[in-house]
Amino acid sequence: MDKKLISKKKPAFPINEMLSNYLTIQGRNIKIPIYYDDLLRFQGAIEIFDKNDNDTLWVSCFYAEHEREEIHNSLKQMYSILHSDGSDNILPYLNIDSIDFCTFGNSKPFRIKVRNILNDNYLFLYIKKADASRIYGLELEDILSPNHINYLVHKDTLIEEHISGIPGDIYITEHLHTISEQDKRELAKEFVKFNERCFVRLLGDMRSYNYVIVISYDFDRKQYRIRAVDFDQQSYEGNAKVYRPQFLKENNPFVNMSLKVLAKESIEQYKKEERSLLAKRAKSEQKRLKHLLQCMKKDTISTPEKVKELKNGLFVLTGDVRFKRAKNMGELLKAALDFIKRNYQNVNPYIIRS
Repeated sequence: MDKKLISKKKPAFPINEMLSNYLTIQGRNIKIPIYYDDLLRFQGAIEIFDKNDNDTLWVSCFYAEHEREEIHNSLKQMYSILHSDGSDNILPYLNIDSIDFCTFGNSKPFRIKVRNILNDNYLFLYIKKADASRIYGLELEDILSPNHINYLVHKDTLIEEHISGIPGDIYITEHLHTISEQDKRELAKEFVKFNERCFVRLLGDMRSYNYVIVISYDFDRKQYRIRAVDFDQQSYEGNAKVYRPQFLKENNPFVNMSLKVLAKESIEQYKKEERSLLAKRAKSEQKRLKHLLQCMKKDTISTPEKVKELKNGLFVLTGDVRFKRAKNMGELLKAALDFIKRNYQNVNPYIIRS
């Protein structure tokens, strides 16, 4: 991948009062029993390797005995708040199997494995430093994509549910060469739609390890969905190519496959379908989206240089003068969504997801 496309290090942006109020209205801003900084007090850690003995860049954390019980109980309460009614009734049936810390990436997350001791089922949740960019990305994913996102925020701590699926890089390496031609066409269709969805909503850096492949079975065929799992690069970079997964070299196997199994006419049709669906979702969530965009327009989540570069790039691509008039990333995103809605006005506002 061209190193100039993506900044080496994106700064974290604080959650301002206006965004905090929005999150409170949406039921996301809730008092929690443990914070990100509490988990940083681990006494030691060991590296975690995958089945092929490759370093996963995660480490398993160990805590002092006098703190471990309090931390585990707080994490169980966190699980109850995120996935249940927040009561203590289920706590005796939960166990914290592991607390892992990721040494790679901007958000430096903790991954918590919570197991139900009655049936051995388990789920993961993630605790991260809150970043306004990521919050906007999560909200836009919940509003504009076919996927719902479950997360909570309090002060500088963000709690996210786990998004299940096969990481894109692993799927490319271990599975892509084994699937049938029909499955390749289905997956290529989804990649085209995912590419368009990321571009319109300005979600950047969708390299293959930042999304997962979700597979479901429908009668005699498989259905594929590509889901983003990293939202740090929401409306930050200035190069418009960053917002199109097709231009990131890690995705070349999907790009080459799509060009091979899909006709140009089909690719254009799938792009139009996704734009239409985006317009429908935006219209069905008009009030919520308007409030979120108001927050973005009053916020600083990028640099003036990157805003200038992106608005000029989008103007060249579309010829829409509204992009040139935009003063920040919030206004650029609004211009992008307005462009889609103007060109796809004949939509049914009651069709929300597809």
